[in-house]
Amino acid sequence: MNQSVMVEVKNLKKRYRLGEIGTESFRQDLQSWWARRRGKDDPLRRIGEEQDFFYALKGLSLTFRRGESIGIIGENGAGKSTFLKLLSRVMAPTEGSIDLYGRVTSMLEVGTGFDGEMTGRENIYMNGAILGMTKSEIDAKIEEIIEFSELREFIDTPVKRYSSGMYTKLGFAVASHLDSEIIIMDEVLAVGDIAFQNKCLKKMKEAVTSEGKTVLYVSHNMNQIRQLCDRVIVLNRGNLVFDGNTGEAIEFYLKQFQTEKHTRDYREEIRPDWLHDERIRIVSAEYRDRDSIYFYRDEPMKLHMVLQTEQDVEKLGLRIEVSNTNDVKLGTYFLYDICDCHAGEKIELDIDVDISSFTNDTYNTIYCFFVRDEAGTNLNVDRVYGLSFVHEDSLPARNLNWETENWGYLALPGAEVIRVEKH
Repeated sequence: MNQSVMVEVKNLKKRYRLGEIGTESFRQDLQSWWARRRGKDDPLRRIGEEQDFFYALKGLSLTFRRGESIGIIGENGAGKSTFLKLLSRVMAPTEGSIDLYGRVTSMLEVGTGFDGEMTGRENIYMNGAILGMTKSEIDAKIEEIIEFSELREFIDTPVKRYSSGMYTKLGFAVASHLDSEIIIMDEVLAVGDIAFQNKCLKKMKEAVTSEGKTVLYVSHNMNQIRQLCDRVIVLNRGNLVFDGNTGEAIEFYLKQFQTEKHTRDYREEIRPDWLHDERIRIVSAEYRDRDSIYFYRDEPMKLHMVLQTEQDVEKLGLRIEVSNTNDVKLGTYFLYDICDCHAGEKIELDIDVDISSFTNDTYNTIYCFFVRDEAGTNLNVDRVYGLSFVHEDSLPARNLNWETENWGYLALPGAEVIRVEKH
């Protein structure tokens, strides 16, 4: 076995029963697996019961080496989180094998592995003990962990009183500083302030380049993937569809999946944790009069939206945030006082958006509906990821050179020479 190999996955499959939630615990997974190994029927299946199954993973075979930083991307339901749970031994595979050649630290969600009744300091020692570290080894690391977490003032407070951002800070500090060779993270940097996210990314780069650790990171933030990862795998419905360098993987993902949807259903969409207002919900969005996301020069972006109200809403507003594929915010459209809505109403909106100021490229959007309180402050009532759009020239053939009109993302208004004077 090559000593640089840290993770080896062969024909990995994970099957779930449709229509059942939370029935496959680790113990039950082992029971089903052991029965299959012996050629027996699944002991958890009821007699005479016909069951439908869903494969979250459909036979992945991958090798990860020491010092690699691997990004894992794909749409919701692609199998990303299931893959990390299997690597972390949270679940057992239905078929296939996973060989790990080093100690594993994982953060699958904010606060994974923490005991809410224990203090931050006690949780550091507990996590270290789980990895097989001695008390003296943890003692040598703890001051560095506390300093990195920026939680010294609260380190002896039970973590059940921590906010989600504090959970993330402590969890990341523990994961990145304890003696493990493999670090597994699932969207953990989606919470927390920008300064701390940047510090975490820098620490992860150091862990890979200086300490030779292997990092596996799931994220929908392509900018973070670009900064951290030198290799990216793309999953789609449980299948590996791309494995290569970061730039090519992201381009493949954006072209194959994100940029092809001209309509979207939000009825099952999960909203942000901080959004507690449920007075109104967007049900669907689509581009009018077209079946693609391509818009050509001087064409407006025509949106059709359907909303459902649960309570009365006065002076509904909409904010459309536009960013590039690296998640850099480029601009925002504001629509104020669209309408007053009454409880139980279905609202249909047709909106035309002028996108002529954008150069030829692919863009992502966020739709955020809001109302204004008595002080004039915008209060968010719903927020979802919107439809992507591509803005390009109508000419079918273009010069392959990078033309100056396409430098940057915005087609800025023209400047005028007022005077030329020579001496």
